Amino acid sequence: MDWISLEEKWRHKWEQGKYFETDPNNDKKFFVTVAYPYPNSPQHVGHGRTYTLADVHARFMRMLGYNVLFPMGFHYTGTPILGMARRVQDNDKKLLETFRTLYKVPDEKIEEFVEPVKIADYFHQEIKAGMIEMGYSIDWRREFTTIDPVYSKFIEWQFGRLREKNLIIQGTHPVGWCPKDQNPVSQHDTQGDVEPSFTEYTIIKFKYDKYIIPTATLRPETIFGVTNIWINPDFIYEIIQVDNETWIVSSECARKLEFQNKTITRLDKIPGKQLVGKKVQVPERNDQILLLPATFVKSENGTGIVMSVPAHAPFDYQALEDLKKEITKHPELSEVEHIKAISIIETDGYSEVPALDAIKKFQIDNQNSPKLDEATKEIYSKEFYGGKLKQNTGKFANKIVADAKEEVKKWMLQEKNADILYELNEIPIRCRCGAECVVKILNNQWFLNYSDPQWKEQVHSWINEMKILPEDIRNEFNNVVDWLRERACARQHGLGTKLPWDKNWIIESLADSVIYMAYYTISKYVNNKEITPENTPSVFFDYVFLDKGDANNVSTQCNISLDLLEKIKKEFQYFYPVNARHSGRDLVPNHLTFFIFNHIAIFPKKYWPEEIVVNGSVLMDGKKMSKSEGNIIPLRDAIRTHGADTIRLTILISAELLQDADFNQEAAKGIKSKLENMLEECSKYTVSQYTGLEQEDRWIKSRAEQLVLKTTASIKKMRLREALHLILYEFDSDLQWYMKRALAKKRENFAGILHNILSTRVAMMSPFAPYASEEMWSRLGNSGMVSKSNWPEYHDNMIDYESLQSENLLKNTIEDIKNIIKVTKITPKKITIYTPSQWKVKAYQKILSKIVAGEMNIGALIKHLIADKETEDVKKDPDFVKKTVNDILAESQEEREAKNKTGLIDEKKIFAEMNSLIQAEFGITSQVFAESDQEKYDPKNKARTSRPYKPAILIE
Repeated sequence: MDWISLEEKWRHKWEQGKYFETDPNNDKKFFVTVAYPYPNSPQHVGHGRTYTLADVHARFMRMLGYNVLFPMGFHYTGTPILGMARRVQDNDKKLLETFRTLYKVPDEKIEEFVEPVKIADYFHQEIKAGMIEMGYSIDWRREFTTIDPVYSKFIEWQFGRLREKNLIIQGTHPVGWCPKDQNPVSQHDTQGDVEPSFTEYTIIKFKYDKYIIPTATLRPETIFGVTNIWINPDFIYEIIQVDNETWIVSSECARKLEFQNKTITRLDKIPGKQLVGKKVQVPERNDQILLLPATFVKSENGTGIVMSVPAHAPFDYQALEDLKKEITKHPELSEVEHIKAISIIETDGYSEVPALDAIKKFQIDNQNSPKLDEATKEIYSKEFYGGKLKQNTGKFANKIVADAKEEVKKWMLQEKNADILYELNEIPIRCRCGAECVVKILNNQWFLNYSDPQWKEQVHSWINEMKILPEDIRNEFNNVVDWLRERACARQHGLGTKLPWDKNWIIESLADSVIYMAYYTISKYVNNKEITPENTPSVFFDYVFLDKGDANNVSTQCNISLDLLEKIKKEFQYFYPVNARHSGRDLVPNHLTFFIFNHIAIFPKKYWPEEIVVNGSVLMDGKKMSKSEGNIIPLRDAIRTHGADTIRLTILISAELLQDADFNQEAAKGIKSKLENMLEECSKYTVSQYTGLEQEDRWIKSRAEQLVLKTTASIKKMRLREALHLILYEFDSDLQWYMKRALAKKRENFAGILHNILSTRVAMMSPFAPYASEEMWSRLGNSGMVSKSNWPEYHDNMIDYESLQSENLLKNTIEDIKNIIKVTKITPKKITIYTPSQWKVKAYQKILSKIVAGEMNIGALIKHLIADKETEDVKKDPDFVKKTVNDILAESQEEREAKNKTGLIDEKKIFAEMNSLIQAEFGITSQVFAESDQEKYDPKNKARTSRPYKPAILIE
């Protein structure tokens, strides 16, 4: 199969017909967007997941009759492209090799990459070509980049509105920072796209001689339980002047402090072993404690020195016990044996020393045990939410830990016995320029005030009201809103829009990409040169997006005709709000949450986003994709190797939304083969009339109706793996059964039925595999394009429930016969089937209706059956009721309800269809008897064991 030619053929037809160009009309609209790509490299197979999910959504809604807008832009702003250009200038061999071998960029193009925009332009076109080849149904008339002049005017307008509402502030706040670029960094600026989140630690100042021994902690309230300090004897610590104090810290801590609004002077160095055994003064306590050796202390964490609270920290308790066991090796530390845990927190379920309880529970026997992490988390959680401070904590006694933590921190800061240290949560994080990032306290920096409590409250409220798929990610959004604080929104280097009121600053790349979906509604007018930067002062955006201002005045001020102005505004009002926003899970902590924040801040409620769809990552043969693993496949390379539809299906069928999908080469080959087989099948059946439906015809048509119902429901929930499994595999087994039935009866009049059924199947497959589906649709002889056809409708009145039960009975009986033959290993000469007596059939139906109604009392069921003349024979077979109840309960609720809906069935009549199947399957004849037949052949007395839907089988 020449997939490249096939794809080109249908892509050409889509382009000719302008099928995906969308303008306002009288239909209900659906506006779907996906995070626009950053063009600093070609997209790889992993990127294909998010964009394919959005395309399936767009195509599905289009077939449901919606006027679907699916646009695309390109995100040029920020520092990554700048960093790459600098590395090209510096002749970075690793980067140049990546361009040449992995991305296959011609040398003459690489030479141009010293200009950042040349990099963006090149990969912009590469990514766009890949999206077109993947069959994405995008309206390319609306394409833009974030450095286009009108887009910059749009961003200026957005920032002006935010500042008017005091949601952009100037102040001093911590940010992720690149020391080399001298810029704040966000996810797009780091290698591996890591969001530089950070934690605030409280530094507690212990005093030794003229020095401060600082320790960083997340639990300042435990200062009252400190018994010793841990210091690593193998480290060389630094003595540094911090403002007007002299501190002893690790070298890594000294570097971190340099960025946190402190004047740092490096004075000297001191070995850790020289400090072991020294005593320090505990702040706010009139006593001294020992500095003790601990090789588990890490120099990169906190200050490189750790305070020890053994009563409430399992690590500290176990380390202290381990040291006591080896005290003979440290004769100078004999006082260690007298150190006792100081209990300061009372928590239900714990004794005087909670850390010891946890150590016993988790069976921890040394400080290297991996279970210590688990024990620590459990105690911290229970103490934080359920513990209260004891009397030995002075004025904080009886306060719950959750409240006391902040109060103790505040008190110690006021008393100058504490300080603050910000530390990145993941280390090391590297900027794309290669430098290691830090946390920096910025002065007079511009911030989006995501700490504003009223703003947060509105966002929480909308997150809980809007649609989020999958549902279990909703809490993740709420957690982000809780911890989100002021966020730097401007920097002094990079591509982008200048801050309107302070041209020394450039708006940060995540800050300029949160409401750009609104820009899609006007971008085609920009691309057509109908509006220019000169036509778009703030009043233009106020009028179009917020319906503010007098139309005539705005028309005059903008030098735009009134008709055009009104047309643009109506287009925005028609398409907005965004009905579905697709993006990866890695954007939940930033872009996707900002997307909600900024829409709420700027637009009226009717324009707030309606739905967010979040997906997981893509693995390559079970491994995370990375350049170091050598398993990144550029998307266009994969298309040339496998075909676009194969890639789409392989990614989508391997996982549901939040799970990591796995692009497996073997799976891709299997999918391609499956598509080729389906194409061949569709070539066999063309439009033809059919009359006089037989049982298997009614069954396959009913199964097709059920396929429509289930698949539609799955796609609406974006359970695309489930939907594909139904279309490709579950229905495949139905078609195989149908062919087995029809061929066993030597029928030749089923082409019309199959044409109808396969057309329904292909239509449902077209959002997933658009190229192959167009070809199948055409080979089936259908007119028009399947991508422009209507989604198949479900008709409940066309389901023949009796045929569904009848065929299931035949299928299950054939399987039972096969299993009996397999177990007994006999060569069958004769097969006899026995159907149950009529009283059993009626009793079954009564039992089934009671179970469906929720009545499960077997004794009551038996009484009810004996009291009815039609079913009184149940007393002759006391086990029948129990066995029948078990039969019914073993089935799904759906199956029970379907059987209940079907009512009584004539099994003997159904098994009249069995002979042709048994002849085709085993080459022998069969006979069927009812249990009540007087003249039945039953040498083994099998008939009496038959039950409804469970015939007795004799194989000889």
